[in-house]
Amino acid sequence: MIIALYIVVAIAAAVGSFYLAWRYRDFRTFLAGAFFVSSGVLFYLYLADVSVPLLGTSFVETPHVSGVRSIVHFILFLLCLYVGFVRKPKA
Repeated sequence: MIIALYIVVAIAAAVGSFYLAWRYRDFRTFLAGAFFVSSGVLFYLYLADVSVPLLGTSFVETPHVSGVRSIVHFILFLLCLYVGFVRKPKA
């Protein structure tokens, strides 16, 4: 049951974030900073070889998964950096 709740919340958060990022440049700049920080933390967890348990379940995120997620978050950081700071807004 808790896994289904995690999935529903993740989908709702993703849809809301994509909507706000599409509409507002300030939100894209916020996402750039958030993705930068999260990629750094995930990379640190990968280097420190720390496994992270998923709250309320018996699942554990391995350091390898943290490393892959850090790469994905860094790519998303670069994308948000470009569309939030570098690209000129349309009139």
